[in-house]
Order: sequence, then C-alpha cells, then structure tokens
Amino acid sequence: MDKQDMKIILEDGTQFIGTGFGAVGETRVCEIVFNTSVVGYQEIVSDPSYTDQAVVMTYPVIGNYGIAKEDFETKTPTIGALIVRDYNDSPSNFRSMQTLSELLEEYGIPGISGVDTRLITRSIRDYGSRRVLICPSGLPLEQGLRIIADTPVPKDAVRRVSCKKRWFSRAPHAKFTVVAIDCGMKSNIVRNLNARGCDVIIVPFNTDFEQIDAIKPDGVFLSNGPGNPEDAVQTIETVTKLYGKYPIFGICLGHQLLALSQGGHTFKLKFGHRGGNHPVKNLATGKIEMTSQNHSYAVQPESLKDTGLKITHINLLDNTVEGMEDIKNRVFSVQYHPESAPGPQDSSYLFDIFIEMMEEAKHAQKN
Repeated sequence: MDKQDMKIILEDGTQFIGTGFGAVGETRVCEIVFNTSVVGYQEIVSDPSYTDQAVVMTYPVIGNYGIAKEDFETKTPTIGALIVRDYNDSPSNFRSMQTLSELLEEYGIPGISGVDTRLITRSIRDYGSRRVLICPSGLPLEQGLRIIADTPVPKDAVRRVSCKKRWFSRAPHAKFTVVAIDCGMKSNIVRNLNARGCDVIIVPFNTDFEQIDAIKPDGVFLSNGPGNPEDAVQTIETVTKLYGKYPIFGICLGHQLLALSQGGHTFKLKFGHRGGNHPVKNLATGKIEMTSQNHSYAVQPESLKDTGLKITHINLLDNTVEGMEDIKNRVFSVQYHPESAPGPQDSSYLFDIFIEMMEEAKHAQKN
C-alpha cells in the first residue's frame, strides 16, 4: 500500500488524506473545484483557466494514457493542484512521452490520489467552491487553517498567464487577420482560427485600443482565462473602444468581458461549470448542444437589458446565460468552449459564424 503522505484541508476544517504524486511535498492554497470530464486530463492540467484551482476529477482513473506532446493547451501549466481517486503511473498509449506525475513534478504542481472524490465533489456541490490547502499529511489542522486564512485571494491571474508580447500564428493562403486578446487562451482556439484561413496575431491582455486599431484586423477574438472578470480592467476598457468597430467573438472569460464592456454585470456561481457534458439550448434554433465548460462566473441576464446584447443561448441545468449577440455591431460570444479538445463538437459552427461576420464586414467596407 502506498504511503499516505499528502492531504487537503478545506477552509471549514474538513481533511482528506491521500498519496501524493507530481510535486510531492508542495504546500499551496487554491480554490477547490470539480470537473466531470471522462477524458482530457492533459487538456485540463494545461488549461490556463484553471490557474490557482485544485481540480477534483470525478472520473475515477486518471493518468492511464500518459501525456502527449501535441495535446497541450499552453506551454506552461498553471493549474493549482490535481485531486483524483485512482492514479495510473503506467500509461498505455503509443503517443505518450511522459507520465502525468512527471509532468506535474516538472512544473511544481502537486497531485493527490486515493481520496474519496465522490464525497469531495458532493461537498463542493452542496456547499460551493471553497479555499483549500494542499500540504504534507503531517501538517497540523490548526496550522493549515491559519495558512488558508492568512493567504490573500490572488487578483492577477490574467496578468500571470497572458503572453508578455505579441506573437503570430499564420495560416496558409490566409483570407483574414484576427487579433486575439490573450487572457489565458487555449492553443486549440488558435488552431481552429488557422484552420479557417485566419492569420492570428496574439496580443497581451493589456494591449490598448490604439495598438489593435493600428493593425486594422478583420476581426477581434476575446479569449478564455482565469479569475474574476472584473479584475481585467484594462481588457474591459480596450473592448469598450473596439465594440462596433470590428467584428468580435468572445469565449468564456471573453464572453464575460464583453458583457462588462457594455455595462453588464457578472456574478460568481456556487460551484461553477466544468466538464464536457453541459446541455445548452440555442434559442434561435431550439437545438440542444452538448458543451464543454470551465468557468466560475456568469453574466447576469437582467443586466443586459440596455446593453444592445441579446441572449442567444441558455444553460438547461441552471438557466444561466451561455451566449449573447449584437447583430448590428457584428458581436457575439458564448460562455462554453466550441474548441474543446477532447470534447463535444456540437458547437464548432461558431467559428464559421465569426468567419461569415468578417466576410460581411469586408464586403460592407468595399461598398
């Protein structure tokens, strides 16, 4: 039997003792959340939206297909910690280049296995996301609770994960130029835009309107990312000035920033949406899309009344806003991830809508 050398302490005093993998011995304070995906742990670990979060995987066996070089969503994973029921350190996959534990150790990320993830998930569902300490099992409970209380809640997550300078991802025979504002963007978003004939210029979150306007892009993309959307003040200011001047497409955090830029409001969900099985209704077509999601905040529907943004999609589990549009200004956004990899492909058409918007804008300029 493996040595139980790590534990998690919730801020209410609940403890779960397990076996460490990855960066064993690392002590850190995170927000604890759960993810219901059956596959895709590498994409979850490397998704910048999980910065400072300890993710509980509800699927029991994690690590069984290792880590593949082509499947990263960012170069430097920033997830807070990974909590699983059964960790498999002998992956069976011809694409695997290292184990999950080796990846976590490389980036200083603690993992814990052998805990009751069902009980932890029910606790998060019933009482909401809370702060948690990841630490060696010998740390006294009282000391752990003091560490949690004395650790400030970070408000600079977007700054930490955004690129530091602009970079380019070109497509062969490109028809469009898209500026993507990087608030913690997943790599597969860039791949989807490249595949549709877009040269993508990725810029930091704090790039101002004048710098983007000087590029004269065909469209602007607002990326996903971690943390409270209200903390990204500089991005909101830039989006406010871009609104109506260029076609805009926002995903996840980008969806929230779009609402905030027009005077809307956001609020924190009890335990958020994370996983690849969330049903969303398209109000225009009546179609139900199975979606992949990863967010703690949502747009307040009543706050959109005087913004010009119309609700286009709703979550069938809790009726939260999952999509918005302003047809007149060629602006739209979704809360979920149409680029999810792996994940449902029901929503990939949204990238095609963005292409159509840019084509319409080009045609309108010529006339």
